[in-house]
Amino acid sequence: MNDNTMIQFINVSKEFPNGTVGLKNIDVKIEEGEFVFLVGASGAGKSTFTKLMIREMMPTEGNILVNGKSINRLKQRQIPHFRRNIGFIFQNYRLLADRTAFENVAFAVEVLGASKREVERKVDYALRLVGLEDRKKHFPDELSGGEQQRVAIARAIVNNPQIIIADEPTGNLDPETAKGIMDILNDINIKGTTIVMATHDAGIVNRASHRVIELAHGEIVRDDKQGGYNIEIL
Repeated sequence: MNDNTMIQFINVSKEFPNGTVGLKNIDVKIEEGEFVFLVGASGAGKSTFTKLMIREMMPTEGNILVNGKSINRLKQRQIPHFRRNIGFIFQNYRLLADRTAFENVAFAVEVLGASKREVERKVDYALRLVGLEDRKKHFPDELSGGEQQRVAIARAIVNNPQIIIADEPTGNLDPETAKGIMDILNDINIKGTTIVMATHDAGIVNRASHRVIELAHGEIVRDDKQGGYNIEIL
């Protein structure tokens, strides 16, 4: 593996106890600083791909390397430390309803034992990056869907992770708000963060020129550096 490879799947397969095949013989490299769209129909294997990447599940066969290290070999107690270098953005935001925007983002820093001053510095910077510095005292139900997703992005980036995994981050948003979210993610990527984004949104994929990995029935059927949402009917 060369020094620029951030994520590598080596002959990775995942079969579930009921016999369902999640992924089959996946070989793929994602370079440091790449922005990759993961596309495919429901059941194609996108969720399995992302869950394997964060050690939420183990492959049935094969090896997964993140930043040059095999995550298959991680002990259970090592997994939280490994995940500190990964930020997660979900379709349904997953914000804590009884905490303000500031407190939702701060939680990700506090669990690492940071001082109060460091928490304030990091959280204010992250909220400023997503354009929410003036909404930090608002609770989730006082924010629009787009603002809640921006809080979720701030939480994902606050510890300056090497990798961001975004699972349908624009799925619940109107096109204009979704465009704003993509602008933020592109800015983060330009600063050097590797982003893997699972999406069904053809418009977003077609507007970007990022690499597209298309899955179907657990296999990679297209890996296109030029991008474009060209889903085949299978």
